[in-house]
Amino acid sequence: MQAIVLAGGLGTRLKSVVQDLPKPMAPINGKPFLAFVLEYLKKQGITEIVLSVSYKYELIQECFKDEFNGMKIYYNIEKELLGTGGAIKDALKFIQNQAYVLNGDTIFDIDLKKLVLNDSRICIALKQMQNFDRYGTVNVDSQGIVTFFEEKVFKKQGLINGGIYLLKKDIFDEFDLEKKFSFEEFLQVNYKTLKIQTQIFDDYFIDIGIPQDYQKLISYLNGA
Repeated sequence: MQAIVLAGGLGTRLKSVVQDLPKPMAPINGKPFLAFVLEYLKKQGITEIVLSVSYKYELIQECFKDEFNGMKIYYNIEKELLGTGGAIKDALKFIQNQAYVLNGDTIFDIDLKKLVLNDSRICIALKQMQNFDRYGTVNVDSQGIVTFFEEKVFKKQGLINGGIYLLKKDIFDEFDLEKKFSFEEFLQVNYKTLKIQTQIFDDYFIDIGIPQDYQKLISYLNGA
């Protein structure tokens, strides 16, 4: 049970509330946001974690060392920003066969075991959303296979990419890719070839990328 956590974010949009910290280290009730992500992974039965880190990664290493609640931690350090795709591709050297991939600045409280791989090399966790314009939309067929990715526009209702994936180590093997690339764009361009499986969830979801949602999470955890 291995997981890759993308924790290299600069937190540019959070600068007004979080100064000089990697985004996953944003403090929530006295502990870094990343600790909540790792606690979630522990509950899900994960035994090994690869933290893909970049900006001020030393702060993350100092905080979490090489173990958290019995889970082994490996660090994949990006000397230059590789984009989400490049970061995942580089971190796969730590992976044996398949791994869950999560964002270090998002909580999506799903049951990871519901993500399954049948004839595909990737399964995406989708979130049902109402009245949104901050996220693109994912369209699927009756079998849950991705048929189209839509750009960000206002939607009264739709499915968004929740940023949690189960993928095989060889997902990139057939593709000629740059060292630096966006995983989201990779999926959008190659969804037909990849035959992307999905699973729809309605669990709690929050991305702390903007100050409003950062404050929302603090209120949520305080029972407000």
